[in-house]
Amino acid sequence: MEKNIEAALSRGGIADITTTGRKSGLPRKIEIYFHQIDGDYYLTGHVGRKRDWEANIKTNPQFTLHLKRGVEADVPVIGETESDPEVRGRILYRAIVDNWDGDPEKTRAELSLWVDQAPFIRFRPVEI
Repeated sequence: MEKNIEAALSRGGIADITTTGRKSGLPRKIEIYFHQIDGDYYLTGHVGRKRDWEANIKTNPQFTLHLKRGVEADVPVIGETESDPEVRGRILYRAIVDNWDGDPEKTRAELSLWVDQAPFIRFRPVEI
């Protein structure tokens, strides 16, 4: 993988993703924030409603991460769910506090809700 792409992935930030619709089979593109935490990559979002992108990735794990804002590249990736609540909690806490500037005390108090209800996908680049 090119060094500029590796550097952009390591920073995390705003990107687009194109998933395959679980029902339609059509490409679905959205803007999303991705996180790099301890060398792994994650997509997550706020609690409150189900996300089509998460359901699409659960059905069709291969999708494309479209880097932008400094480095423009289309990176083929594969996503997977994480069922371990301890891992989800650790990653969500870091994402909320470190990347979204969430209040640490409030985040700690609400973490079980986030673990139970927030969309959460780990992904990795596919070697071509």
